[in-house]
Amino acid sequence: MKISRESRGSAGTSPLQWISHSAADTFALGEQFGRQARAGEIYCLDGDLGVGKTVFTQGFAQGLGIEEPVNSPTFTILQQYESGRLPLYHFDLYRISDASEMDEIGYEDCFYGEGVCLVEWAQLVPEIMPEEVVHIRIEKDLSQGFDYRVITVEGTALRE
Repeated sequence: MKISRESRGSAGTSPLQWISHSAADTFALGEQFGRQARAGEIYCLDGDLGVGKTVFTQGFAQGLGIEEPVNSPTFTILQQYESGRLPLYHFDLYRISDASEMDEIGYEDCFYGEGVCLVEWAQLVPEIMPEEVVHIRIEKDLSQGFDYRVITVEGTALRE
């Protein structure tokens, strides 16, 4: 599934790109990231509505060993999953109007705790994001097919 590694960006932060031809590909890439995730990591997941962020997150959760159903926390802002090898804190910030709402839900306990955070729509409150995060962008190109996605990752490479 991996198709290219681009050389732009500073040393150690060159973007990686994958092509996904199906929801199963997107799930599998998420699962690979979940298997390699470490405590304290924050993954910022961006892309248009319906692009596959929840599918990626479901794979990520499975990679952590979470077997319960994983859904987008659009109306609750935060879903917590404690049954995997690490706690997963899944944020969906689509309905956040400003950073003060994040204070109300105690985001710092999650960001700086012992689990891993996956944050959808992180670009809506950049002022609260730590400097060291992994940015994942999922984009579709309908000219290539309905399920075609380009997944770009910056901030880390998958560990061997």
